[in-house]
Amino acid sequence: MGTGEQLIGQLEFYWDVHLRPRLEGLSDEEYLWEPAQPSWSVRRDGAGRVVFDIEDPAPEPPPVTTIAWRLVHIAVGCFAIRANTFFNDGTTPADAGMFDPRQMPAELPLTAAEGLAFLDHWYARWHDGIRSLDEEGLARPLGPKGGPYAEDSMLALITHLNRETIHHGAEISLLRDLYRARGSRAAGISSPGPR
Repeated sequence: MGTGEQLIGQLEFYWDVHLRPRLEGLSDEEYLWEPAQPSWSVRRDGAGRVVFDIEDPAPEPPPVTTIAWRLVHIAVGCFAIRANTFFNDGTTPADAGMFDPRQMPAELPLTAAEGLAFLDHWYARWHDGIRSLDEEGLARPLGPKGGPYAEDSMLALITHLNRETIHHGAEISLLRDLYRARGSRAAGISSPGPR
């Protein structure tokens, strides 16, 4: 089994066994729950568009993020921008590199159901694109569309995005645990002591 097959297999296993099942039953309240103040999330702006909270440069320390923010970050930052850049289906400009804001999807999800459908869509686009590459395509440098990473291979990009997906997916899982525990505390249920 080649390196490319192992890396794509790693993403598939994480998605199928860990991340996607962990998102089942996500409610709108949980999706948008702000565990601290300030929190970054997705929200409507003054014009009624759904926007993604972000500042560049990020404040120190950066705000805590919601499940919605992390889920959209994975869908956009890990999958959509890269799928649009390297496996363009004609919906974004062909000359846009992976840091071009034109690669950003126009519509962002504000509900849990929309967020999960959005994540599923962009995962499938990225997954199908990288799954279509042969060993030569996986080893080829990203080229000008990769910006400062032009000399890096698609394998290097897949490795980076797998790490990002696993990292942010674990944060979503922890936020789900904290949200659930918050409800237990409110109901007066305490956790057992040390065993």
